[in-house]
Amino acid sequence: MDCIIVDDDKMSRLMVRQLAEQIQNLNIIAECQDATEATSILNQHPVDILFLDVELPGMNGYEFLNTLEEKPYVIMITGHKDHAVQAYEMGAIDYLVKPFQLPRFIQAVKRVQDLLDINALPETAKDIFVRCDAKVVRIPLEIITYVEALADYIMIFTTEGQKFIVHSTMKGFQDRLPQNRFARVHRSYILQINKIEFIENQIIQCAGKAIPVGASYKDSFMKKLNLL
Repeated sequence: MDCIIVDDDKMSRLMVRQLAEQIQNLNIIAECQDATEATSILNQHPVDILFLDVELPGMNGYEFLNTLEEKPYVIMITGHKDHAVQAYEMGAIDYLVKPFQLPRFIQAVKRVQDLLDINALPETAKDIFVRCDAKVVRIPLEIITYVEALADYIMIFTTEGQKFIVHSTMKGFQDRLPQNRFARVHRSYILQINKIEFIENQIIQCAGKAIPVGASYKDSFMKKLNLL
């Protein structure tokens, strides 16, 4: 799971980094000291977990969260106990009060991992159910070619020429898909790997559609293709 640490205190960032480095599946993308720096990083590299201090210079943690179109799973970090209710109201997965030890940190990270495991379909899944036009529709996964962002909706394209418009974020839908079969390649596109025809000059040809590879998604996408 990719993560970033956002805290204006250098020692606090170091503490979180040292704990995170003891968890095998955590990959620290960056450390940020304020919301502006964090926004820049997230625009370049979406992450799974945001370790976020409440009290930041200029814009506090809650104000920062309100600016994000797609929120990662948030673990709030603070030296004060009295922010917990607001943190959970803002959708935080957990709330850690400094100083905390490795067992408590692992517990918070495990909550995120459990949510990812619950939301994702198993690798052997054959269908996904979506709510579309006041109906729940079953879509065989094998016919999905790619998914495109459409404001507050997504559009699912299939090999049968169908288009399903679903009220969902890209991240929310991506988290439901079998991770071995689908890849996020751009802020606006998810595609099924076995529908790729060829890749040339950072453009993927998928089911007749030319799809760009976003710079922040390139490395993870190439790893899925075993090209790194």
